[in-house]
Amino acid sequence: MSKILKPLIFSFLLLFTISNIQANFIGDEIAGKKRIELGVSEPDAEIHVNGRLVGKGSAEITVPKNSCVTVIIKKVGFLMDKIEFCNKRGMSSPPKNYYIEMVRDDAYDASIQTDIANVDIELVVNDMDKDTAWKLINQIVLSYIDVIEMTDKETGYLRTAWSLKTFKQNTVRTRIIVKEANSDPLVFKAKLISESSGGPLTSVKSDELYKEWDRVLRSYSDVISEFQARIK
Repeated sequence: MSKILKPLIFSFLLLFTISNIQANFIGDEIAGKKRIELGVSEPDAEIHVNGRLVGKGSAEITVPKNSCVTVIIKKVGFLMDKIEFCNKRGMSSPPKNYYIEMVRDDAYDASIQTDIANVDIELVVNDMDKDTAWKLINQIVLSYIDVIEMTDKETGYLRTAWSLKTFKQNTVRTRIIVKEANSDPLVFKAKLISESSGGPLTSVKSDELYKEWDRVLRSYSDVISEFQARIK
């Protein structure tokens, strides 16, 4: 290729690229679209626009004329961010640039992921009688949750009241249930129930809003291992 031809081709490509950018910009202006350059503090945070994943860490958001879009930012261990941008007459125009500084999820930091939540754990009793075991079970339970809602030594059933903890974007309720599964040999089953509502300040009585949570608040994380170590 000649020395004269190369600069000509380069100039043509540059002009073509600039023309496309200008055309897109003018096209958007004519169509009334608005573009937002969105940046997030966490480079692997998911960016969802109207329920569709459009990028991680950063994305260009298009807001059509006379419309609104909902942007949701998600990352495990961080609070979810939700923003609505509107491109409508009489409303503030969307910014050209928008930056989100994500905040740690306080419920996540106050808990651990575990496989002991919401499952029955067998406690086989070999070295103590039922009275001694039952007394010890009550002592252990009360060291974690100080209100026992129901207890019956004859049937070997115990249930605590719900213990409630609220966070910025979540409410967690926890309770302990112990029941006698077999009398000879003596076997109890202990269950640590951990549920979350996904919203703050949820009433402990709103059962329909709670779902099983695969995490346990750190303040209760040792209860099952203590049962296993001391009930023998």
